[in-house]
Parts: sequence; structure tokens; C-alpha cells
Amino acid sequence: MKAQVLAILALLPSLHAADHPWVSLFNGKDLSGWTPKVSGHPLGANPHDTFRIEDGILKVSYDRYGKFDNQYGHLYSNLAYSRYILRMEYRFEGKMMADAPSYVNLNSGVMIHSQTPQSMGQDQHFPVSMEFQFLADEGKGKRSTGNVCTPGTHLELKGEKVTQHIVESTAPTFPADEWVKIEVEVRGNDEVIHRVNGQEVLRYQKPQLDPACRIAPVEPLVKAGAPIMLSYGHIALQAEGQGVWFRNIELKSLED
Repeated sequence: MKAQVLAILALLPSLHAADHPWVSLFNGKDLSGWTPKVSGHPLGANPHDTFRIEDGILKVSYDRYGKFDNQYGHLYSNLAYSRYILRMEYRFEGKMMADAPSYVNLNSGVMIHSQTPQSMGQDQHFPVSMEFQFLADEGKGKRSTGNVCTPGTHLELKGEKVTQHIVESTAPTFPADEWVKIEVEVRGNDEVIHRVNGQEVLRYQKPQLDPACRIAPVEPLVKAGAPIMLSYGHIALQAEGQGVWFRNIELKSLED
């Protein structure tokens, strides 16, 4: 009997976390709970109505731009998170901006463990973060979605530090106009799991800062006292020159 009681008590933390409800992070009406930061513009500015809501869908649109001109954007959650599951659906729309880099084509993503929007430089292109990358078929062969990109960061796989910028997932290649369901399970600094349409496609551990990175300015964060090991941060939806739609953005806390 004592052993049975101990076994039940050992399960209580996970049962408690599992009881947390799914909470919508997007109300389908406006950008409440989110703050835009677009390169070259002050925090909170939404130039050319880049981030907009139409028919209950959060859209990244470039129809009011003349040129992209390196105006990389991110829409930040106002709150930071540590242990949670985030899920949403995305699909691409239209063509990339003509003056954007070629890699932008049918490319977007959601950042986790991101630096605060307040700490972003005025002209900084990407936040220091871990990116769950969204990709679609260009008609040139396999192009899996659900990869991880590492602006200003590294990670570990099976106990080994990985310093390459992109680690590919095992997800399939999707058409640009198809809604794709993604889920990222974030367990602080312990582990991050990527899922696409309900299937696990990537798992990594120990997200951490890369003080030597040139893609994103990490050194000021380290000097300000940021821990090397990333265990929490903001969520940020990406706008990098390609139209993309988001819907059903929900979060479940895994905190005890």
C-alpha cells in the first residue's frame, strides 16, 4: 500500500500540469496581448499595417509596402513563458517581396525563448531566440517544415552541442496554400519538442546563448546579466518579407 501511495504522489506534479486549460493568445479581433517590433521602426509601430486581422485571422501582409528594405518584423507576446505547449495553424499567402533575400520565399516561423522586445536594437533584424521554422514547397524538391533555426543561440542533441544555424526536422513538405498545424512543447532549459500535424518531427535539449554569434547581437544581453542557458522568454511571430497567416494560437501551461 505504501508503495502505491508513493507512486500516486510521484504523479501529482504531471497530473497538475496536465490539468491546465488551453488559453487563446489571439482574440481574433485585434493585437491585444502582442507588441510589434519591425526593424528600422520604434517598438510598437506597425508600419504599412504589416500585422493585421481579417476574418478572424492574424495576417502578415506586404501589399502596402513599396520595398521590403530589410524591414524584418516580429510580433511579440507581451508575456514571457518557460514551460508550456504552444499550438497554432499557419499557411502562406502571395509572393515574397522582390527585394527580400531569396531564402525568405515561403519562409516564416515562430520564435520561442526570445529576448524581450524592449531589448531589441532599432535596426536589429532577428531576436536572439530559438525559431520553429515554417517552410513550404518551392517545387525544387524536399523542403521540410518544423526545423529549428538558432539566431544568437545553440542547442544540444543527445548530449552534444550543435552549433549549425539550422537543424532539419523529419516533417514532410507542404504546399504553400495548405493550413498546417504545429505544436511546440517547451520545458524550460530541459527540452523542446516540435510537432507537425500531431507527429513529432524534432526534439532538442539545452537551448543556450551563443556569445560569439554575428547573426543577432548576443554580447549586450550577456553583459546585462542574461543567463547563458535559456529557460524562458517571449513568443514572437515572424514577418520577414513573405505573406503568412496565423490562426488558433493557443497555449497550455506546464508549470506545476
